Amino acid sequence: MSPLPARRRVAVVGTGAIVSGSHLSALRAHSGRVELVAAVDVDPGRLDAFRELAGGEVAGYTSTSAMLDAVRPDLVLIGTPPALHREQTVAALKAGAWVLCEKPLCLSLAEYDEIAAAEEASGAYASVVFQHRYGSGAVHARELIARGELGAPLVAHCQTTWHRDAAYYAVPWRGRWSTEGGGPTMGHGIHQYDLLLHLLGEWTEVRAMAARLVHDTESEDVSTALVRFANGALATVVNSVLSPDEVSRIRIDCADATVELTHLYGHRNDDWRYTPAPHVASERVAAWRAPAADVPSSHTAQLGALLDAYDDGRRPPGSGPEARATLEFAAALYKAAFTGHPVHAGEIGPGDPFYPAMHGGHPDWAPEERA
Repeated sequence: MSPLPARRRVAVVGTGAIVSGSHLSALRAHSGRVELVAAVDVDPGRLDAFRELAGGEVAGYTSTSAMLDAVRPDLVLIGTPPALHREQTVAALKAGAWVLCEKPLCLSLAEYDEIAAAEEASGAYASVVFQHRYGSGAVHARELIARGELGAPLVAHCQTTWHRDAAYYAVPWRGRWSTEGGGPTMGHGIHQYDLLLHLLGEWTEVRAMAARLVHDTESEDVSTALVRFANGALATVVNSVLSPDEVSRIRIDCADATVELTHLYGHRNDDWRYTPAPHVASERVAAWRAPAADVPSSHTAQLGALLDAYDDGRRPPGSGPEARATLEFAAALYKAAFTGHPVHAGEIGPGDPFYPAMHGGHPDWAPEERA
Protein backbone atom coordinates (compact mmCIF):
# COMPACT_ATOMS: atom_id res chain seq x y z
CA MET A 1 0.00 0.00 0.00
CA SER A 2 1.51 3.34 -1.09
CA PRO A 3 1.96 6.02 1.59
CA LEU A 4 -0.46 8.92 1.76
CA PRO A 5 0.77 12.18 0.17
CA ALA A 6 2.29 14.69 2.56
CA ARG A 7 0.18 17.62 3.67
CA ARG A 8 0.72 20.55 1.34
CA ARG A 9 2.08 23.71 2.91
CA VAL A 10 -0.22 26.59 1.98
CA ALA A 11 0.13 30.36 2.10
CA VAL A 12 -2.62 32.90 1.50
CA VAL A 13 -2.02 36.31 -0.09
CA GLY A 14 -4.69 38.82 0.89
CA THR A 15 -6.73 38.25 4.04
CA GLY A 16 -9.98 40.03 3.20
CA ALA A 17 -13.50 38.62 3.21
CA ILE A 18 -13.11 36.02 0.45
CA VAL A 19 -9.97 34.50 2.01
CA SER A 20 -11.10 34.69 5.65
CA GLY A 21 -14.43 33.19 4.57
CA SER A 22 -14.48 30.81 1.61
CA HIS A 23 -10.76 30.00 1.37
CA LEU A 24 -10.28 29.46 5.08
CA SER A 25 -13.35 27.21 5.18
CA ALA A 26 -11.92 25.19 2.29
CA LEU A 27 -8.56 24.81 4.03
CA ARG A 28 -10.27 23.62 7.20
CA ALA A 29 -12.37 21.13 5.23
CA HIS A 30 -9.16 19.67 3.77
CA SER A 31 -7.11 19.91 6.97
CA GLY A 32 -5.87 16.37 6.49
CA ARG A 33 -4.28 17.36 3.18
CA VAL A 34 -3.10 20.93 3.76
CA GLU A 35 -1.41 23.01 6.43
CA LEU A 36 -1.81 26.80 6.47
CA VAL A 37 1.68 28.10 7.23
CA ALA A 38 1.69 31.77 6.19
CA ALA A 39 -0.47 34.77 5.35
CA VAL A 40 0.33 38.03 3.56
CA ASP A 41 -1.48 41.37 3.78
CA VAL A 42 -0.31 44.97 3.47
CA ASP A 43 -2.65 45.91 6.35
CA PRO A 44 -1.01 44.70 9.61
CA GLY A 45 -4.27 44.95 11.55
CA ARG A 46 -6.20 42.85 9.03
CA LEU A 47 -3.32 40.38 8.89
CA ASP A 48 -3.28 39.95 12.67
CA ALA A 49 -7.06 39.48 12.74
CA PHE A 50 -6.79 36.76 10.11
CA ARG A 51 -3.98 34.96 11.90
CA GLU A 52 -6.05 34.92 15.08
CA LEU A 53 -9.07 33.63 13.17
CA ALA A 54 -7.01 30.94 11.44
CA GLY A 55 -5.42 29.73 14.66
CA GLY A 56 -2.29 27.62 14.80
CA GLU A 57 1.18 28.77 13.82
CA VAL A 58 0.51 30.99 10.81
CA ALA A 59 3.45 33.28 10.02
CA GLY A 60 2.53 36.81 8.99
CA TYR A 61 4.12 38.91 6.24
CA THR A 62 3.38 42.25 4.61
CA SER A 63 5.32 41.33 1.46
CA THR A 64 4.59 38.45 -0.93
CA SER A 65 8.23 38.20 -2.00
CA ALA A 66 9.45 38.05 1.60
CA MET A 67 6.94 35.29 2.35
CA LEU A 68 7.94 33.25 -0.70
CA ASP A 69 11.65 33.55 0.15
CA ALA A 70 11.15 32.57 3.77
CA VAL A 71 8.41 29.95 3.59
CA ARG A 72 8.67 28.31 0.13
CA PRO A 73 5.05 27.06 0.22
CA ASP A 74 3.69 24.28 -1.99
CA LEU A 75 0.49 26.16 -2.79
CA VAL A 76 -0.44 29.85 -2.72
CA LEU A 77 -4.06 31.04 -2.53
CA ILE A 78 -4.48 34.58 -3.88
CA GLY A 79 -7.44 36.76 -2.87
CA THR A 80 -6.16 40.28 -3.53
CA PRO A 81 -7.69 42.90 -5.89
CA PRO A 82 -7.41 41.85 -9.55
CA ALA A 83 -4.63 44.25 -10.57
CA LEU A 84 -2.22 42.34 -8.30
CA HIS A 85 -3.04 38.86 -9.54
CA ARG A 86 -0.57 38.56 -12.43
CA GLU A 87 2.44 39.81 -10.46
CA GLN A 88 1.68 37.68 -7.41
CA THR A 89 0.86 34.58 -9.47
CA VAL A 90 4.07 34.83 -11.49
CA ALA A 91 6.12 35.35 -8.33
CA ALA A 92 4.59 32.27 -6.70
CA LEU A 93 5.17 30.16 -9.82
CA LYS A 94 8.81 31.27 -10.00
CA ALA A 95 9.17 30.16 -6.37
CA GLY A 96 7.92 26.70 -7.40
CA ALA A 97 4.47 26.99 -5.80
CA TRP A 98 1.17 26.05 -7.39
CA VAL A 99 -1.43 28.83 -7.37
CA LEU A 100 -5.18 29.03 -6.87
CA CYS A 101 -6.19 32.62 -7.62
CA GLU A 102 -9.51 34.42 -7.39
CA LYS A 103 -11.12 35.50 -10.66
CA PRO A 104 -10.12 37.09 -12.88
CA LEU A 105 -6.72 35.40 -12.95
CA CYS A 106 -5.39 38.51 -14.69
CA LEU A 107 -6.58 41.58 -16.58
CA SER A 108 -5.81 40.67 -20.20
CA LEU A 109 -4.75 37.91 -22.56
CA ALA A 110 -1.27 39.44 -22.64
CA GLU A 111 -1.02 39.05 -18.87
CA TYR A 112 -2.35 35.52 -19.12
CA ASP A 113 0.37 34.57 -21.57
CA GLU A 114 2.97 35.90 -19.09
CA ILE A 115 1.51 33.52 -16.51
CA ALA A 116 1.59 30.64 -19.01
CA ALA A 117 5.27 31.34 -19.69
CA ALA A 118 5.99 31.32 -15.94
CA GLU A 119 4.17 27.98 -15.65
CA GLU A 120 6.28 26.47 -18.40
CA ALA A 121 9.51 27.75 -16.88
CA SER A 122 8.70 26.57 -13.34
CA GLY A 123 6.76 23.35 -13.87
CA ALA A 124 4.12 24.62 -11.42
CA TYR A 125 0.53 25.48 -12.33
CA ALA A 126 -1.89 28.37 -11.78
CA SER A 127 -5.65 27.78 -11.53
CA VAL A 128 -8.40 30.38 -11.36
CA VAL A 129 -11.30 30.12 -8.91
CA PHE A 130 -14.37 29.09 -10.92
CA GLN A 131 -16.03 27.11 -8.15
CA HIS A 132 -19.37 26.66 -9.93
CA ARG A 133 -17.81 23.99 -12.17
CA TYR A 134 -17.16 21.73 -9.20
CA GLY A 135 -20.58 21.17 -7.63
CA SER A 136 -21.99 17.69 -8.20
CA GLY A 137 -24.91 19.13 -10.17
CA ALA A 138 -22.55 20.75 -12.68
CA VAL A 139 -20.43 17.62 -12.98
CA HIS A 140 -23.56 15.56 -13.62
CA ALA A 141 -24.97 17.98 -16.23
CA ARG A 142 -21.68 18.12 -18.10
CA GLU A 143 -21.47 14.33 -18.24
CA LEU A 144 -25.03 14.02 -19.54
CA ILE A 145 -24.43 16.61 -22.26
CA ALA A 146 -21.06 15.16 -23.25
CA ARG A 147 -22.51 11.65 -23.57
CA GLY A 148 -25.39 12.89 -25.70
CA GLU A 149 -27.97 11.76 -23.14
CA LEU A 150 -29.96 14.98 -23.58
CA GLY A 151 -29.58 15.15 -27.34
CA ALA A 152 -27.67 17.80 -29.26
CA PRO A 153 -27.40 21.21 -27.53
CA LEU A 154 -29.38 23.79 -29.52
CA VAL A 155 -30.18 26.98 -27.61
CA ALA A 156 -28.79 28.37 -24.36
CA HIS A 157 -29.28 31.34 -22.05
CA CYS A 158 -26.76 32.51 -19.46
CA GLN A 159 -27.92 35.19 -17.04
CA THR A 160 -26.06 37.01 -14.29
CA THR A 161 -28.42 39.78 -13.27
CA TRP A 162 -27.16 41.20 -10.00
CA HIS A 163 -27.39 44.57 -8.21
CA ARG A 164 -24.56 46.77 -6.97
CA ASP A 165 -25.07 50.27 -5.57
CA ALA A 166 -22.92 53.39 -5.59
CA ALA A 167 -21.31 52.44 -2.27
CA TYR A 168 -20.00 49.25 -3.85
CA TYR A 169 -18.22 51.26 -6.52
CA ALA A 170 -16.85 53.76 -3.98
CA VAL A 171 -14.08 51.21 -3.31
CA PRO A 172 -11.20 52.81 -5.27
CA TRP A 173 -10.16 49.79 -7.35
CA ARG A 174 -13.67 48.90 -8.56
CA GLY A 175 -15.00 50.00 -11.92
CA ARG A 176 -11.55 50.88 -13.28
CA TRP A 177 -9.87 49.10 -16.17
CA SER A 178 -6.38 49.25 -14.63
CA THR A 179 -7.42 47.73 -11.31
CA GLU A 180 -10.48 45.55 -12.01
CA GLY A 181 -10.04 44.80 -15.70
CA GLY A 182 -13.65 45.56 -16.57
CA GLY A 183 -17.19 45.67 -15.22
CA PRO A 184 -19.65 42.81 -14.65
CA THR A 185 -18.30 41.03 -17.74
CA MET A 186 -15.02 40.46 -15.88
CA GLY A 187 -16.00 40.61 -12.23
CA HIS A 188 -19.49 39.13 -11.91
CA GLY A 189 -20.91 37.27 -14.92
CA ILE A 190 -17.62 35.51 -15.56
CA HIS A 191 -18.64 32.72 -13.14
CA GLN A 192 -21.80 31.86 -15.06
CA TYR A 193 -20.44 32.07 -18.58
CA ASP A 194 -17.41 30.06 -17.48
CA LEU A 195 -19.85 27.35 -16.44
CA LEU A 196 -21.71 27.73 -19.74
CA LEU A 197 -18.44 27.22 -21.65
CA HIS A 198 -17.63 24.28 -19.40
CA LEU A 199 -20.97 22.66 -20.29
CA LEU A 200 -21.08 23.45 -24.02
CA GLY A 201 -17.42 23.44 -25.05
CA GLU A 202 -15.63 25.64 -27.55
CA TRP A 203 -17.22 28.87 -28.76
CA THR A 204 -16.53 30.13 -32.27
CA GLU A 205 -18.16 33.57 -32.63
CA VAL A 206 -19.37 36.41 -30.39
CA ARG A 207 -21.50 39.48 -31.18
CA ALA A 208 -22.14 41.87 -28.30
CA MET A 209 -23.22 45.20 -26.82
CA ALA A 210 -22.18 46.97 -23.62
CA ALA A 211 -23.24 50.15 -21.86
CA ARG A 212 -22.60 52.37 -18.87
CA LEU A 213 -26.21 53.07 -17.87
CA VAL A 214 -26.18 53.90 -14.14
CA HIS A 215 -22.79 53.84 -12.47
CA ASP A 216 -20.05 56.45 -12.91
CA THR A 217 -17.36 53.92 -13.78
CA GLU A 218 -14.73 53.60 -16.49
CA SER A 219 -16.01 50.15 -17.42
CA GLU A 220 -19.49 48.94 -18.35
CA ASP A 221 -22.27 48.13 -15.89
CA VAL A 222 -24.18 45.86 -18.32
CA SER A 223 -23.23 43.73 -21.31
CA THR A 224 -25.04 41.29 -23.57
CA ALA A 225 -23.73 38.80 -26.11
CA LEU A 226 -24.86 36.38 -28.79
CA VAL A 227 -22.61 33.33 -29.00
CA ARG A 228 -22.14 30.55 -31.53
CA PHE A 229 -20.57 27.30 -30.30
CA ALA A 230 -18.53 24.80 -32.28
CA ASN A 231 -21.30 22.22 -31.81
CA GLY A 232 -23.75 24.59 -33.54
CA ALA A 233 -25.60 25.76 -30.43
CA LEU A 234 -26.55 29.44 -30.11
CA ALA A 235 -26.59 31.27 -26.77
CA THR A 236 -27.36 34.59 -25.17
CA VAL A 237 -25.26 35.93 -22.28
CA VAL A 238 -26.33 38.82 -20.00
CA ASN A 239 -24.06 40.37 -17.36
CA SER A 240 -25.64 43.10 -15.22
CA VAL A 241 -25.15 44.89 -11.90
CA LEU A 242 -28.34 46.93 -12.42
CA SER A 243 -30.97 44.28 -11.58
CA PRO A 244 -32.99 44.60 -8.34
CA ASP A 245 -34.26 41.00 -8.57
CA GLU A 246 -30.95 39.15 -8.47
CA VAL A 247 -30.50 35.74 -10.05
CA SER A 248 -27.83 33.56 -11.67
CA ARG A 249 -29.25 31.26 -14.30
CA ILE A 250 -28.23 28.91 -17.08
CA ARG A 251 -30.70 27.17 -19.39
CA ILE A 252 -29.68 24.79 -22.18
CA ASP A 253 -32.29 23.45 -24.57
CA CYS A 254 -31.12 20.19 -26.12
CA ALA A 255 -32.95 18.06 -28.66
CA ASP A 256 -34.34 15.76 -25.97
CA ALA A 257 -34.41 17.87 -22.82
CA THR A 258 -34.02 21.27 -21.23
CA VAL A 259 -31.56 21.55 -18.35
CA GLU A 260 -31.84 24.59 -16.08
CA LEU A 261 -29.79 25.90 -13.19
CA THR A 262 -31.22 28.73 -11.06
CA HIS A 263 -29.37 30.06 -8.01
CA LEU A 264 -27.52 33.20 -6.91
CA TYR A 265 -24.00 32.67 -5.53
CA GLY A 266 -23.79 28.89 -5.37
CA HIS A 267 -25.73 25.76 -6.29
CA ARG A 268 -26.67 22.32 -5.00
CA ASN A 269 -28.30 19.39 -6.78
CA ASP A 270 -31.82 20.71 -6.11
CA ASP A 271 -31.03 23.89 -8.07
CA TRP A 272 -30.84 21.86 -11.31
CA ARG A 273 -33.97 20.85 -13.24
CA TYR A 274 -34.39 18.54 -16.24
CA THR A 275 -37.48 18.77 -18.46
CA PRO A 276 -37.81 16.04 -21.10
CA ALA A 277 -39.14 16.63 -24.60
CA PRO A 278 -42.56 15.01 -25.26
CA HIS A 279 -41.03 12.15 -27.24
CA VAL A 280 -38.64 10.99 -24.50
CA ALA A 281 -39.52 7.75 -22.70
CA SER A 282 -39.90 7.88 -18.92
CA GLU A 283 -37.23 5.24 -18.28
CA ARG A 284 -34.72 7.44 -20.06
CA VAL A 285 -35.68 10.41 -17.89
CA ALA A 286 -35.06 8.31 -14.79
CA ALA A 287 -31.40 8.05 -15.77
CA TRP A 288 -31.06 11.82 -15.48
CA ARG A 289 -31.74 11.85 -11.75
CA ALA A 290 -29.33 13.86 -9.63
CA PRO A 291 -26.25 12.07 -8.32
CA ALA A 292 -26.49 10.46 -4.90
CA ALA A 293 -23.88 12.80 -3.42
CA ASP A 294 -24.88 16.44 -3.10
CA VAL A 295 -21.66 18.46 -3.34
CA PRO A 296 -22.30 22.23 -3.30
CA SER A 297 -20.37 24.41 -5.71
CA SER A 298 -17.69 25.87 -3.47
CA HIS A 299 -14.05 26.73 -2.92
CA THR A 300 -13.90 23.52 -0.91
CA ALA A 301 -14.86 21.41 -3.91
CA GLN A 302 -12.40 23.18 -6.21
CA LEU A 303 -9.54 22.97 -3.71
CA GLY A 304 -10.16 19.22 -3.44
CA ALA A 305 -9.90 18.85 -7.22
CA LEU A 306 -6.68 20.85 -7.26
CA LEU A 307 -5.15 18.76 -4.47
CA ASP A 308 -6.07 15.58 -6.35
CA ALA A 309 -4.18 16.91 -9.37
CA TYR A 310 -1.22 17.91 -7.19
CA ASP A 311 -1.06 14.41 -5.71
CA ASP A 312 -1.22 12.88 -9.21
CA GLY A 313 1.35 15.27 -10.68
CA ARG A 314 -0.96 16.51 -13.44
CA ARG A 315 -2.27 19.89 -14.57
CA PRO A 316 -5.17 20.92 -12.33
CA PRO A 317 -8.62 21.76 -13.70
CA GLY A 318 -9.30 25.45 -14.20
CA SER A 319 -5.82 26.17 -15.51
CA GLY A 320 -4.03 26.29 -18.86
CA PRO A 321 -6.23 26.29 -21.99
CA GLU A 322 -9.43 26.08 -19.90
CA ALA A 323 -8.66 29.27 -18.01
CA ARG A 324 -7.45 31.07 -21.13
CA ALA A 325 -10.62 30.19 -23.07
CA THR A 326 -12.81 31.95 -20.51
CA LEU A 327 -10.59 35.05 -20.49
CA GLU A 328 -10.54 35.03 -24.29
CA PHE A 329 -14.34 34.98 -24.27
CA ALA A 330 -14.35 38.10 -22.09
CA ALA A 331 -11.92 39.86 -24.43
CA ALA A 332 -14.01 38.84 -27.45
CA LEU A 333 -17.20 40.14 -25.83
CA TYR A 334 -15.58 43.51 -25.17
CA LYS A 335 -14.11 43.72 -28.66
CA ALA A 336 -17.42 42.81 -30.29
CA ALA A 337 -19.31 45.30 -28.11
CA PHE A 338 -16.91 48.21 -28.59
CA THR A 339 -16.25 47.72 -32.33
CA GLY A 340 -19.71 46.56 -33.39
CA HIS A 341 -18.21 43.65 -35.32
CA PRO A 342 -18.37 39.89 -34.71
CA VAL A 343 -15.28 38.37 -33.11
CA HIS A 344 -14.09 34.84 -33.81
CA ALA A 345 -12.21 32.53 -31.47
CA GLY A 346 -8.46 32.86 -31.83
CA GLU A 347 -8.39 36.26 -33.49
CA ILE A 348 -7.22 38.31 -30.50
CA GLY A 349 -3.45 38.00 -30.23
CA PRO A 350 -0.32 40.17 -30.08
CA GLY A 351 -0.86 43.29 -32.16
CA ASP A 352 -4.60 43.36 -31.52
CA PRO A 353 -5.53 46.31 -29.25
CA PHE A 354 -7.76 44.04 -27.16
CA TYR A 355 -4.82 41.72 -26.36
CA PRO A 356 -3.12 44.00 -23.76
CA ALA A 357 -6.34 45.61 -22.40
CA MET A 358 -10.00 44.70 -22.36
CA HIS A 359 -10.99 48.24 -23.41
CA GLY A 360 -8.87 47.90 -26.55
CA GLY A 361 -7.94 51.59 -26.43
CA HIS A 362 -11.37 52.44 -27.78
CA PRO A 363 -11.94 56.23 -27.63
CA ASP A 364 -15.29 55.86 -25.86
CA TRP A 365 -13.99 53.41 -23.27
CA ALA A 366 -10.25 53.72 -22.70
CA PRO A 367 -9.74 55.51 -19.37
CA GLU A 368 -7.37 58.17 -20.67
CA GLU A 369 -9.98 59.27 -23.21
CA ARG A 370 -12.87 59.81 -20.78
CA ALA A 371 -13.74 63.41 -19.99
